[in-house]
Amino acid sequence: VQLQASGGGLVQAGGSLRLSCAASGRTFSGYSMGWFRRAPGKEREFVAGISWSSTVTSYADSVKGRFTISRDNAKSTVYLQMNSLKPEDAAVYYCAARGSRWIHRDEGEYNYWGQGTQVTVSS
Repeated sequence: VQLQASGGGLVQAGGSLRLSCAASGRTFSGYSMGWFRRAPGKEREFVAGISWSSTVTSYADSVKGRFTISRDNAKSTVYLQMNSLKPEDAAVYYCAARGSRWIHRDEGEYNYWGQGTQVTVSS
């Protein structure tokens, strides 16, 4: 599976961005998907995950209520809608695919990774 993330950019605190991750190469619906992020000087962390059929989602506590993960299997694309952005949300965001229909918060469980997209939040 090849993953291409896009949609990052510079936004003011309180603003919104929508990240997209387009997949190609394998049957997209067979994979659960996740978004992770890495801020400068920090380890990569789980942000959100979604099961193959969108029936199950999971969020880090730090983004719960502000971010929404969704997917369109017909378009082989997963999205991350980010609202009420805070300066501490600034990071490189990565999408990842897991060879299971069910999500996991551990990055080691994901088989394929996108290249990352930069999100910058100004205060």
